[in-house]
Amino acid sequence: MKQFRAFLLAIAMIAGSQPAHAVQPDEVMSDPARESRARELSRELRCMVCQNQSIDDSDAPLARDLRLLVRERIASGDSDAQVIDFLVARYGEFVLLKPRFNSRTLLLWLLPPLALAGGGLALWANMRRRSGSGAREDDSLLKLTADEEARVEALMSDNRPPEKPV
Repeated sequence: MKQFRAFLLAIAMIAGSQPAHAVQPDEVMSDPARESRARELSRELRCMVCQNQSIDDSDAPLARDLRLLVRERIASGDSDAQVIDFLVARYGEFVLLKPRFNSRTLLLWLLPPLALAGGGLALWANMRRRSGSGAREDDSLLKLTADEEARVEALMSDNRPPEKPV
């Protein structure tokens, strides 16, 4: 019974947990609309230390500096696009979690669907090749040789019940 209670407590703790955000109370802007904009932008920007985390989720000091920089730019009246452009100009395209679609990132965006389509095409061609040649191989496997046919005839002409396979 104690194990069941512990299990239920663990499930309740997991279900009630909220995603952790690294934004410190001293970083939060007083205007809720601006804070919402800052949080949205922070979710789109990569932490240069953690690399696969947004600056909104990262505890790294550089991520904190970037969050403060985003809030500073918003407070100065920059639009979302201007803030992003400023950070890209300063840190490069790598700062974006979702890279922009342009001529330099064309291969990055098109390679996964092309690889998926190529794999599907190869699988389809392989299946067609196997189904075409497989039928002919199966037919040849079902034909008995003359010796096998004579043996089957001899077995069928006996009045003995068929032997059970071992």
